[in-house]
Amino acid sequence: MSYYSPQGGLPPQTALLTDRAVVKQAYTFIPKRVLRDIVTSNLPGFENTRSWIIARPIAGSATTFAQLIVEIAPGGGAETPEPESGVEGVVFVTAGALTVTLEGERHVLEAGGYAFLAPDAEWSLANEGDEPTSFHWIRKAYERVEGVPVPTSFVTRDQDVEPSAMPDTDGAWATTRFVDPDDLAHDMHVNIATFRPGGSIPFAETHVMEHGLYVLQGKAVYRLNDDWVECEAGDYMLLRAFCPQACYAGGPEPFRYLLYKDVNRQIRLT
Repeated sequence: MSYYSPQGGLPPQTALLTDRAVVKQAYTFIPKRVLRDIVTSNLPGFENTRSWIIARPIAGSATTFAQLIVEIAPGGGAETPEPESGVEGVVFVTAGALTVTLEGERHVLEAGGYAFLAPDAEWSLANEGDEPTSFHWIRKAYERVEGVPVPTSFVTRDQDVEPSAMPDTDGAWATTRFVDPDDLAHDMHVNIATFRPGGSIPFAETHVMEHGLYVLQGKAVYRLNDDWVECEAGDYMLLRAFCPQACYAGGPEPFRYLLYKDVNRQIRLT
């Protein structure tokens, strides 16, 4: 399997600045070309690390989550990565090897590695290899519900989870689900959607869940509200609640993206 990671650097002075980046009321589109060195941030408590913060709870961006692309050089990492109590997370590795010590157990996650980090779990990160490692880190304040147990941490791999074909698609559209969608303990899902070349979302999804959508592989034309936007591996889309969405996958390889959505909670009015 193939997973795109930002390359950093800066374009030459001769490059045209025209690009696909756009921020609209219904969505934000961040193309891979703008994820450059100059827009990275250091993270307190991390060594030899830089990050691209691509979503955060702020007007015009996300409302329920934050998403970072983190790159750790050899020898870097963090003993206490999560600075806030009550926050859950998902780490998904796209390049290199990342050592995650979770509740005292050491795991080495290579490309495709996935870790769910329960709220208030004890965990740390380290790059013990010889090459940089790159991963997505999705963070959300966990919403507790009386009578519903808090989910437990776990580690798995994209390669070990069989995608589930979406109904009536003959496998052209499938979803890799890392947790049971009916498990109310989980108030967010971070899945991988896969489309064969020519596969599509054949209707304009319009729903309350907001999405963070990072293209891991391939290319497609994506419907965002009333725009059709070309996207490719390395692009990021933030879709706010009720943004109509659909897509047609191009070729020659599968179109795959990492997908965040908030789920399984009643809407709070007071």
